[in-house]
Amino acid sequence: MSRATSKGAQQSASHAADSHELIRVHGARENNLKDVSIEIPKRRLTVFTGVSGSGKSSLVFDTIAAESQRLINETYSAFVQGFMPNLSRPEVDVLEGLTTAIIVDQQRMGADPRSTVGTATDANAMLRILFSRLGKPHIGPPSAYAFNVPSVRASGAITVERGDKKTVKATFNRTGGMCPRCEGRGSVTDLDLTQLYDESKSLNEGALTIPGYKAGGWNYRLYSESGLYDPDKPIRGFTKRELQDFLHHEPTRMKIAGINMTYEGLIPRIQKSMLAKDKEGMQPHIREFVDRAVTFTTCPECDGTRLAEGARASKIKRISIADACAMQISDLAEWVRGLREPSVAPLLTALQQTLDSFVEIGLGYLALDRPAGTLSGGEAQRVKMIRHLGSSLTDVTYVFDEPTAGLHPHDIQRMNELLLRLRDKGNTVLVVEHKPEMIAIADHVVDLGPGAGTAGGAVCFEGTVDQLRAGDTLTGRHLGDRSAVKDSVREPNGALQIRGATANNLRKVDVDIPLGVLTVVTGVAGSGKSSLVHGSVPGDLGVVSVDQSPIRGSRRSNPATYTGLLEPIRKAFAKANGVKPALFSANSEGACPTCNGAGVIYTDLAMMAGVTSTCEDCEGRRFQAAVLEYRLGGRDISEVLAMPVTEAEEFFASGEAHTPAAQRVLARLSDVGLGYVSLGQPLTTLSGGERQRLKLATHMADKGGIYVLDEPTTGLHLADVEQLLGLLDRLVDSGKSVIVVEHHQAVMAHADWIIDLGPGAGHDGGRIVFEGTPAALVAARSTLTGEHLASYVRS
Repeated sequence: MSRATSKGAQQSASHAADSHELIRVHGARENNLKDVSIEIPKRRLTVFTGVSGSGKSSLVFDTIAAESQRLINETYSAFVQGFMPNLSRPEVDVLEGLTTAIIVDQQRMGADPRSTVGTATDANAMLRILFSRLGKPHIGPPSAYAFNVPSVRASGAITVERGDKKTVKATFNRTGGMCPRCEGRGSVTDLDLTQLYDESKSLNEGALTIPGYKAGGWNYRLYSESGLYDPDKPIRGFTKRELQDFLHHEPTRMKIAGINMTYEGLIPRIQKSMLAKDKEGMQPHIREFVDRAVTFTTCPECDGTRLAEGARASKIKRISIADACAMQISDLAEWVRGLREPSVAPLLTALQQTLDSFVEIGLGYLALDRPAGTLSGGEAQRVKMIRHLGSSLTDVTYVFDEPTAGLHPHDIQRMNELLLRLRDKGNTVLVVEHKPEMIAIADHVVDLGPGAGTAGGAVCFEGTVDQLRAGDTLTGRHLGDRSAVKDSVREPNGALQIRGATANNLRKVDVDIPLGVLTVVTGVAGSGKSSLVHGSVPGDLGVVSVDQSPIRGSRRSNPATYTGLLEPIRKAFAKANGVKPALFSANSEGACPTCNGAGVIYTDLAMMAGVTSTCEDCEGRRFQAAVLEYRLGGRDISEVLAMPVTEAEEFFASGEAHTPAAQRVLARLSDVGLGYVSLGQPLTTLSGGERQRLKLATHMADKGGIYVLDEPTTGLHLADVEQLLGLLDRLVDSGKSVIVVEHHQAVMAHADWIIDLGPGAGHDGGRIVFEGTPAALVAARSTLTGEHLASYVRS
């Protein structure tokens, strides 16, 4: 055989390595999955659809992505694994063909004030290098422009070792860019002393009014028994020295009440114990105190830029790094494009590509100094994408959680192009999504269902988009749904007047929001919708605001505890059995002593992955055996908490278990489409859409007259949007005014009044470009929203 023939034969014969073209999942049972077995093609875009709670996240995130990350973690040394999160193996029989998974989810970014859009990507680091090379006057290395690096000056003998050589330096300097006054935070805090104590009282009379400083407690005795001042003297009578010791004394070891303790002034103690923590993670009563006692003002020294004087003074073409970070990213990209400097050409090219990626992904309206904690879930996910767009990695699995969240139909097309670009580089792209525009670009679709919760967890369909349309699944039937605009709209009974609104990018907006109707505020991402609604609608008008901020709660929290439903249930059990209500709480007296009411045992195996196992004593029921002897309507408390909302609604409707207070809460949960969720399901296992609707159900009990909803269709299946519209109609018909910030065309078409902001994002937006009925917007087609809505209702 000739060499050419031999070579041809080798090429035609398939290589063994090419046989691994599928990710195979067999017997997945995580959460509500019912022994799911599927095969997902690699290097393709696969979209997972299905109603909320059907098991999409359980399959994609909790099974495929979780196992990939666990296997990668196991390749590190035992020492390194000790510092990594413990991941247990998902409930699945076989997982084959996995590749490295990169999860790009909607988890909010850190709330640390020093975390910004610039620091969360590489943009800030590249800008610092640029200014250290080209900035005039030259002030030092890149760290001199970093607002999270303090300047250090030390004198004395400092030994520097390099190999065998030792050098002794008399002084040591490091130039950092951190503003010394605000320590890189951009704002300074002042404590309102009147909220800390009542100066007309003495310490023995209970002067301190801080949560946790109850008279007689150790926090209180630290001051009342310190001996530094008279505890019977009113605080207003303290001498200057006594007041200094009381408020600002540095930490000192001393004997107080016969015990060696560290005494320090009240203000530094509160700053360490309360103000140094993330406010979102505080208990409600402490957060309320912090809101009341602390005022945040722009740092007078750096004017909010976070930077030291030297960093602000060094400039390139009359622009400082503070000016650059404050610019809208689309403008900053143009400024960088205008810099011509051969010595830093590769750096300029890389920076240019990063900034252009922001614009491309629809985030050109942000600024690099925008705190990362203020980004919405959709914005945070798109900022995380920036890192991966220029990545050289191929053959990895990218996992996205509803990447269209918060995107106008105009922006979805650009997002689609980016996902296809990631796929075309040879990557596997898995997307959990509901929007028809994104489902349409899929190479492969997996539809889960048929229902939610226990009625879901099975694969209803696998195949192409055209096959899905022709199929008989819930998603396939609703994929071509189109809503017609209303023939007649409700008449308003008043108006909420907003005059001269200037929050963020709003340009002195004057608008009348009609009351007593369903008003939809829309516009491209970054056009100023949230700024108008959340920043300008006065809060003293009985406004109930349901935004996208995450629910606070641990794995012990569940829908019953969050909505207040557990209280009437506990009382009903206590009354029926003649015992204390506390017995029927898994966080109180009735808790199983082995697992402390968690239902599971968390075993930390130090250097190995931790293990979660069902508690053997209570078998996951969370209560003591004695408590489960007490019954209501033939059921014990653990059986009631395992019920889905719809079953519980029937249970508490009549007979011995008849409890009107519980029924009212359950009816609201059903109204928002959470009938399938069990009462005791941990909040940490709920999807983003489920959590927002849980908040909505809780707020429906409030007595406010105006409801403000921020994208309530987030995480909703096409079939569920209809139910949401019915709920909004019921709210309006009951006399409420409903204002919805929304991009979904079905909600726009259903509105009585539309306010469209734009025409663009950032400084290209902030204006009202249309006010009127949906029919008028479709007829005019004068805005981007009008064009998309017109094509939606007519197609």
